[in-house]
Formats: sequence, C-alpha cells, structure tokens
Amino acid sequence: MKRKTYPFAAIVGQEEMKRGLLLNAINPKLSGILIRGEKGTAKSTAVRALAELLPEIEVVADCFYGCDPDDITTMCLNCRERLAKGEKLPRTRRKMRVVDLPVSATEDRVVGTLDLEQAIKKGEKRFEPGVLAQANRGILYVDEVNLLDDHIVDVLLDSAAMGVNTVEREGVSFTHPANFILVGTMNPEEGELRPQLLDRFGFSVNISGILDPELRVEVVKRRALFEEDPESLAALWETEQDKLRQQISAAKALLPKVQISDEMLFLIASIAIEMEVDGHRADLIMMKAAKTVAAFNGKEEVTEEDIRQSVDLTLLHRMRRKPFQDLSMDRKKLQEVLGGQQHSHSHTHTHTDVHSHTHAHAHL
Repeated sequence: MKRKTYPFAAIVGQEEMKRGLLLNAINPKLSGILIRGEKGTAKSTAVRALAELLPEIEVVADCFYGCDPDDITTMCLNCRERLAKGEKLPRTRRKMRVVDLPVSATEDRVVGTLDLEQAIKKGEKRFEPGVLAQANRGILYVDEVNLLDDHIVDVLLDSAAMGVNTVEREGVSFTHPANFILVGTMNPEEGELRPQLLDRFGFSVNISGILDPELRVEVVKRRALFEEDPESLAALWETEQDKLRQQISAAKALLPKVQISDEMLFLIASIAIEMEVDGHRADLIMMKAAKTVAAFNGKEEVTEEDIRQSVDLTLLHRMRRKPFQDLSMDRKKLQEVLGGQQHSHSHTHTHTDVHSHTHAHAHL
C-alpha cells in the first residue's frame, strides 16, 4: 500500500518556504534550501509534497543512478561506455525520488565505498554506491542538518554545487553523477549551522507556527480530512495541483531564455552592498533566483518585482549578524533598502504591491 502524500497546494500559509522549494525544483542550480523552524511547521510534509508535484523523469531502466538517456553530459561512466559501443539504452519513466539522509549517517554511507582490494588485485573499480548516488536526479532531504558532522555537510554541499561525487581512496578514485535538489531542515533551538556552511545553501527560510486563528483552524481541518480520507482531500486540490504542475513545466522550458539587464544586475549588487553581505555568492544566487522567478511568472525579462521576490530567500542568512541579533531586524533593514531603491528608480512604483505582499508573509 503506497503511502499517500499531502497535496502541496493544500499547505496553509508558509508562502516563502513553498516559493523557495518551487524555485529549486525549476532550477536545481540554486544550490538548495535550508528551512529553519520549530517542530510541526510542515517542513517534511512540504518536501514530500513537492516531489509528488514534479513531472516524472525519463531514466535508463537498469542504471543505478537513473541517468537521463537523452543527456550524455550528465551520464555515469557505464552508460557512456554502453552508448559508445552502440548499445541502445533501455528507458523507463518514474517519479522523482525523495532520499532521506539519516543524522547518524557515516561518510562511507553518504559518498559510497571503493573496494580497494579488487582495484589493486584485479585492476577493477568496484564501487558500492551511497546516499548521494541514490539521490541523483531527485531530492536529497536532510532533516536536522545542523546535527550532522560538519565534514559530511561539506561533502553534501560540494556535490550539490558540482553535480558530481568523487570518492578517493589510496590513489584510486571514482566519480559518478550526483545532481540533486538539496533540502535541509533544522530546529534552531538545537544549535546553529556554521556561517560558512550556511552561506553555501542557496536559499534559507525561517518559518514559525501560524498565529492567525482562522488559518490555524484551516490547518487542522485539512489535516484531519487528509488523515480520514486522503482521496477526498486530493480531489479537492487536484485542479490547483495541476495548475502548479503546468507552471513548473512551463517555467523549466522558459528559464534558458530569460534575460537580465545591467540595470537589474546593478540593483542586485547595490542591495547586497547595502545589506553588508560577505562575498559574491549572494549576488550570483539572487540573479539566478530572479531569473527563475521571472520564468515562474511566465516572463522572459527580469524585472524589479522578480528581484524583490528573491531577496528574502537569498539574503537573510548571509548578513553579518552580531551574536543574538534577531532576524527580524535584518528583515526590517532589508525592507528599508528595498523601499529606498524604490524611490531612486522612477519606474518601480508599480511594484509596491509585491513589496507589501512579501512583507505580509514575512511574519508567517
């Protein structure tokens, strides 16, 4: 019996988290998302719901990595060799997988192991795949990422950025594709991530329980219906789910065509400078995010509105923060900077509604 998944469209509130997940699904080059919040705020529900929403993928039927039969650049060595020999790769379609990484995972379990004895005696590379191999072309879900060993988090983030995993032992190395959407969740009460690791996540979002009584009642009603009769809830939200599916597919197709002007790049740079963000990763992610937002909204040109919608996700975790400084102070400063930008660009007054829209979700 397959376990039913809660519909993504039925999740109440948490707009910023949902947007961050959708953008990563459209553009896996955004380097993943870290969701910070207390227990019971629909973090894992949202991740599984996202996978259910994404289109099926075409895979090489008998390949452990689920290589894309139409893309030689991302294939594993074995699939490439088979193609070179003129073999026709068997195809099948399947849902995108969510692979869980347990907090207790050892490095070998994550990256996989090389059989050195086999390599030395017979000159054969025998590789036992790990979690990163399983996660290729799927979603890698790491709950309580802050409790993982720093070294393992490093390995995860490297693979997420490079799209490959390389295992080296005693001069023998093995590389395989590891393209995945990295989703980390954590409860800040149980300790923070080091700033260097935090910065490597493309997006970060802070979520808390919903304080509006009406919305809380809605959460309970939908959840109760899902537990009693998941089919009924799914039926109620099928139209919305379909709309989202189509929007994701259209955005994926449109993304390569999206352009960004120098004026918008300057706006991104000035926001990063004003917010005193270290390094240049923020600018780069903000640019990629703004392009992805534009694609999601069906546009081929990035506007200020698209940047506005990507600012919170990209910058909040990258600001230089004094110890114990509250995140809401950062957010206030961010809104001021955007407000200031608004006045200095004469054409921006039309986007105030988005400004207030983002602000409205800020405290959800």
